[in-house]
Amino acid sequence: MAMPDTATLQWVLTLAAIGLLSIAGIGGAVAGVRTLSLATKRRARLAGDGNAAAPPGADVAKAAAGRIVDGVQRLGDRIAISDPSQLTVLRAQLVQSGYFSREAVTIYLGAKVAALIVAVAFGVLMIPWSMTHGGGMISVLMAVVPAIVAMLGPEQVLKARRRKRELEYRDGFPDFLDLLVASVEAGLSIDAAISRVSDEIGRRHVNLAEHIRFLTLELRAGRSRKDAWSSFAERLGIDEARALATMLRQAEEMGSSLGETLNVFSIDMRQRRMLRAEEKAMALPAKLMVPLILFIFPCLLGVLILPAAYKISQTLAH
Repeated sequence: MAMPDTATLQWVLTLAAIGLLSIAGIGGAVAGVRTLSLATKRRARLAGDGNAAAPPGADVAKAAAGRIVDGVQRLGDRIAISDPSQLTVLRAQLVQSGYFSREAVTIYLGAKVAALIVAVAFGVLMIPWSMTHGGGMISVLMAVVPAIVAMLGPEQVLKARRRKRELEYRDGFPDFLDLLVASVEAGLSIDAAISRVSDEIGRRHVNLAEHIRFLTLELRAGRSRKDAWSSFAERLGIDEARALATMLRQAEEMGSSLGETLNVFSIDMRQRRMLRAEEKAMALPAKLMVPLILFIFPCLLGVLILPAAYKISQTLAH
């Protein structure tokens, strides 16, 4: 069997080392960008810096974006008029995702239709190119993939945002109950306690505090507690909020102590949060297998094998 040339072997080893370093660099860059993004969000949330100076040209970009949104909204208005049966369900999903604007439904429908129009136009433009260059699987994929993204992309983005919000609400709900129990046991009524809690919890859970403020406004407007709490639970879209609304309704109807009921419910919520944390801790080794195999193991393998391979190549050269 012919032995490989020394120059070829060294070239292969060099490429292998560059590949391993690239994998390690990509992994480190992804981790660094994620850490920097989280740190920036935390600093912005703690500092409350939402009024930073706008860069030059921001007004022009804002005006152009406003014109695009207006066009998409007009397109969504026509879709909403032709299919009004799905508006209630879609509006509830958008509220659970954090879009409270009255025009959110029409903008969402208009964005879906605009994405489909762009995908169809791209597919039509691909026809001359495919005929000129012989077509093939590449042209088919370039026409089909944008259409699939246009049809499924908006719904998947909405679902991902709703799942993210639900996780945030579940994380902050035990803190909300602890503050509510402390306020009620201090002598405040349930309505005054909710108003007080909305001011305190906003320092850590901004989105949950926004829903609590909506609940406070509904109660101040004269809406019944049962309807206000049910609407609050539907806006959050989590089982904990629905259980709290049912518990408060039953406590009010049966005349039981509200403080003791909230205390028991708060303890149960803390136990659930601890169980979720333990579940995540148990699943961590399985989740670490992928980055371990993709980033750490190749680098470790390269560190162990490349020096020996280099020694062998030098020995074979002599």
